[in-house]
This record gives sequence, structure tokens and C-alpha cells, in this order.
Amino acid sequence: MTSRKWPERIWLVRHGQSAGNVARELAEAGGFELIDIAERDIDVPLSPLGLQQAQALGRWFNQLPPDEQPTVVLTSPYLRARHTAEIILEGLDHRERVHTCFRDERLREKEFGVLDRLTQYGIAQKYPELHEQRQHVGKFYFRPPGGESWCDVILRLRHVLDTIQREYAGERVLIIAHQVIVYCFRYLLEELDEETIMDIDRASDVPNCSVTSYQFDPALGKYGRPRLCLVNFVVPLIESGAAITTAPDAVAAPKP
Repeated sequence: MTSRKWPERIWLVRHGQSAGNVARELAEAGGFELIDIAERDIDVPLSPLGLQQAQALGRWFNQLPPDEQPTVVLTSPYLRARHTAEIILEGLDHRERVHTCFRDERLREKEFGVLDRLTQYGIAQKYPELHEQRQHVGKFYFRPPGGESWCDVILRLRHVLDTIQREYAGERVLIIAHQVIVYCFRYLLEELDEETIMDIDRASDVPNCSVTSYQFDPALGKYGRPRLCLVNFVVPLIESGAAITTAPDAVAAPKP
């Protein structure tokens, strides 16, 4: 990766709060096995608060100087991420500067397989052996039947970075996706190891509509790496009065 140019800037944004996030909180608080979500995970919409969060973030991007705003937007195909991207773009006075807006299935949520829609209690009750295996192996490497490990997600994101470097060098790239996607991009861009990224994950969830950003650093030379600038930045939400939410995604098995 060091033999190619990088974008001028990369923003990583988790989608706004979804109806699935809300349903998960209710299920966990009630001690239920199953999260009450009728839609496929790909079709779960934003909550009313999620809409407000996305609007606040759109205003923040619009307040950036025109020559610092995104020129490329890449989004997960999941509805909650697509809708967040649409709302942000609607808030830009100079939307015409965004010459590429692309849904990339490689940015989709981590797939949970047989654990889909189960709470921690539900996993332990329905699949006790898998629950024990996950605790032993750790979620970086644990792959539920029909699902993905973090390593599987990282593998597809390596290909995304190849595309970004090949096609969007010198651009300002906004990526809107999911919590695990943000963490796995950080693992790659900051050249972290399993222990470090798992410590970051255990410390806190990625807030909905928070911004983690990287800027190309000319001091590192023509082919230098991006420099971390913002981590879980939520000031735009605070300034607009939108509540900060940090719940895991609706179908994500909780942290051990």
C-alpha cells in the first residue's frame, strides 16, 4: 500500500441511530433472547433520532470550506447507511462537488450468521457451545456459522483500500458504514494489531454519526500514510442538541 498515493482526506462515519439499535436496547434491558426486528438487517431504517443526527452531521460538513468538503462518497448498501449518506448530501450547498457517490457491498455490516437478531442472553441460551467458543477464541477470529469474523471483514476492506488508492488518490473521501467497519478500517490505516484494536473496541462503542478522520500528510513524502485527525468526533451532534448514542448494532453480538 505504501507504493501508491492516498486520498487527501478520509472520513469514516457510522450511520445514524437505527430502529435496530433501539430494538436491541429494549431486548437487552428486558432480558429477551430475540431482538424484535421485522426487516432484514439490510432494510432496517434510521430512527427519528438517527435522522436528526444525520442532519446535524450534514450541516457540519456544509460548514467546511468548499475546497475541504467531500468529493467522493462511498456507502454501505444497508438502508441505515444509505439514508445517512443521502441526508448528509442534502445538507451540502455545493453537492455538485461530489462527483462520485457509490454503494459498495464490501462496506456492508459484519454478517452474524446464525447469531442474527440474538441478544447476548439469547446466544447463551440457544447456542451455548458457540457462546463458549466465542468467549475462548475472541471475536477478532471467531466466525459464527454462516457469518464472518473481524478478520473476514478486514480482508474485504483491504480490497476497498486498494480501490480507494487506485481510483481516488488526491480526493476527499467520505465513507459511511457501520461500527465494525470503522474499527476494521482503523486496524488497517493505523497498522494496529489484534490486542490494540480489541482494547479500543472494549473501551467504547463508535457513536452513531460520529466522525473518525485521516489526512494525507505531505511531510511523510509522496507515498506517505494518512494521519489520524479525529476519533469518534461528536461535536456537530452536541452543538445541534442531538443525543449521542453508542449502542452496538442491532444484530451484533455484544462485547465479551
